[in-house]
Amino acid sequence: MWNALMWGAIAGSAVLLGALIAMFFNMPKKIIGWIMAFGTGTLIGAVAFELLSDAVEDGGIWATGIGFMVGAIVYTAFDLYISRKGGANRKRSYMSKEDSSSSNSSSKEKDGSSQSGLGIFAGTVMDAIPESIMIGASLLAGQGVSLVLVISIFVSNIPEGLSSTVGLKQSHYSRGKIFGMWAVVLVISALASMAGYLFLELLPDEIKAGIGAFAGGGIIAMICSTMMPEAYEDGGPLVGLIASLGLLTALLLSIGS
Repeated sequence: MWNALMWGAIAGSAVLLGALIAMFFNMPKKIIGWIMAFGTGTLIGAVAFELLSDAVEDGGIWATGIGFMVGAIVYTAFDLYISRKGGANRKRSYMSKEDSSSSNSSSKEKDGSSQSGLGIFAGTVMDAIPESIMIGASLLAGQGVSLVLVISIFVSNIPEGLSSTVGLKQSHYSRGKIFGMWAVVLVISALASMAGYLFLELLPDEIKAGIGAFAGGGIIAMICSTMMPEAYEDGGPLVGLIASLGLLTALLLSIGS
């Protein structure tokens, strides 16, 4: 149980690391895009080589397929809602000219910026929960934590914390408040990982497989709707090669674990 808590916290701490980089350094957008592209590749590999592979083996193709599609649908529905509340650009490392000008024009628009900041925070929590649950679940096999999952989630969380912090700063949030919000994300990640370990252990293999596939569907939907577009926008055509390297890294880690 405590191992699950620790590994969930380690993966979640990358959000804080990204936030600290954004607060004290001016990292070029292209570098952010490249990091995000690598994280995209490793996450796709983690879902394919760890979550879905184990789900098919434990629960069969029907439980895996249904869980995967339901996870993608549920994540998409929540993502649509969060996007309407201001969290659509939570992984964006900058604001458009329209966003920038609208954020400074009136007190009414400052209220909108506050709503946008809360949307960014809610969206980040929504991204973190399924990932962290599966870190805890990976310990149930008794062979230690899945390094593929931990490294994939850690790498993908760095640009999320970085770019989301930039968005929060542009929404007039103080450094202390931003740091506190990401500390909450770290705690939630740790608790979600512990919950994945405690509760999935009690379930039959078919349901456990369905939940693992559900998390995989949510992660893939998150990658396609938020990470991939932002990675290409910031990093350019080179992100395809970098994402491929991330996928290869996930494969090598999966074979070695």
